[in-house]
Amino acid sequence: MEALPPGVLGATLFAAVLIAYVARAAFGNTIVSSAPIADQPRLQFVFDGLLFCAAGLLAAVFNYAVYHFPLAAGVNLMTGFIAAAFFIALDMALARERIMIQQAAQQGHLIDPPTRFYPMTRKFFLIAMVTAVLVTVIIGMVIAKDVAWLANIGGDVAMDIAQARWAVEIEIFFIMAVLLMWVVNLIYSYAGNLNLLFQNETSVLERVTQGDLSQMVPVATHDEFGAIAGYTNTMISGLRHRFRLIAALKLAEEVQQDLLPQAPPQKNGLDLAGISIYCDETGGDYYDFIDIDADRIALVVADASDHGVGAALHMTTARAFLLFGVQHYPGPDKLLTEVNRFLAKDSEATGRFMSMFYLQIDLRQKRLSWVRAGHDPAILYDPAKDRFQDLNGDGVVLGVVDDYVFETSMLQSWSPGAIVLIGTDGIHESRNAQGELFGRERIKQIIKQHADQSAEQIKTAVVGDVDRFRGEAAIEDDLTLVVARLL
Repeated sequence: MEALPPGVLGATLFAAVLIAYVARAAFGNTIVSSAPIADQPRLQFVFDGLLFCAAGLLAAVFNYAVYHFPLAAGVNLMTGFIAAAFFIALDMALARERIMIQQAAQQGHLIDPPTRFYPMTRKFFLIAMVTAVLVTVIIGMVIAKDVAWLANIGGDVAMDIAQARWAVEIEIFFIMAVLLMWVVNLIYSYAGNLNLLFQNETSVLERVTQGDLSQMVPVATHDEFGAIAGYTNTMISGLRHRFRLIAALKLAEEVQQDLLPQAPPQKNGLDLAGISIYCDETGGDYYDFIDIDADRIALVVADASDHGVGAALHMTTARAFLLFGVQHYPGPDKLLTEVNRFLAKDSEATGRFMSMFYLQIDLRQKRLSWVRAGHDPAILYDPAKDRFQDLNGDGVVLGVVDDYVFETSMLQSWSPGAIVLIGTDGIHESRNAQGELFGRERIKQIIKQHADQSAEQIKTAVVGDVDRFRGEAAIEDDLTLVVARLL
């Protein structure tokens, strides 16, 4: 290359680069922008790399044809242009990627998350290898040229060597400075892109930690950041669905609680209390006080199979059938026979069922009438005789056998102050951390200890003792009980 005057060589190189930039300005944006968004950075790299390599080839061919440029010098020139093309094209690709990242931050999702991605570590390794090879080749070419030049030095040897050393040092320093500038520029560009990607990710995650799920992480690259953004967005979508589900369950809980009695009815000679505690937001337990007439009231406790939303819907259906049947009250046995017939039709496909204890209290005749549809027996305590009695009776669960006919069991008269407790198996089957069951005997002991207190106090005592017994163990089933003091 030293065969050409520096001014001529510089003008030739400047003209070739100028032609490359003019072609890039005229066609580059159109060609790259027409490609799919995900492919634009790669296409930008290929386009700019080929363009500047073509500029180098054009300069070498022109110099060879016009100025009889040596082929060896043309190869050296072409090698320099290839190195420049690599660094310039890579910087332009990073700039294109940076635009995509910024657009993704402004517009949301820009591309689909990658199902397979090219790891950034592999990209860094390839770039480092190519950079090392190019630097090594260029430095080797410079050293080889300078060694050949030093070998041809003549005249004053001492002066020529001193001048040659200074010229070689300046040349190597200049080339290393240019290469270092390109490498630092690439590092800066990569760092800027990584910073934008981190900001996009962390800003959305910060909102998520504050409960704001309104934004998704922008996806702008087909690397680890794109995959992480995709996984994060899947997580956010899942959280949105979960929050909607929780809100729906909260609404269902409120609706179900509204279906339960807000307060027991007031009846002369009767003290009532009831409660339902669900292990989930909704449950399948149900209790009710049905005011039949001035002298009669019915206490209902039911337990649908399983728990959760499905059990709650089943319970709601049974409640509707029950309250509809009470409008033309035929008596406990006929009422539950009709309810069972309707429930069996609805439950045929699902296999769901429900146990129920229906107790009618006739205050004028002092008579208890009940139907036990597969439910645990109610407990009757006579404080005057200090005696417990289980209110047993035959009957299957509701919703299984559609033509089953229930029968009413009766007890004539009771002692003043007698206590009736109807509960679900969530009480006596509660377990502590050691797996021990609470049991029905503990329930009877609580009734006996608080027999002189109100129905509300007895209910509170049972619930409190169950909580203390369970301790840190998880609640496994819904808990419902109704307490009646027969005064």
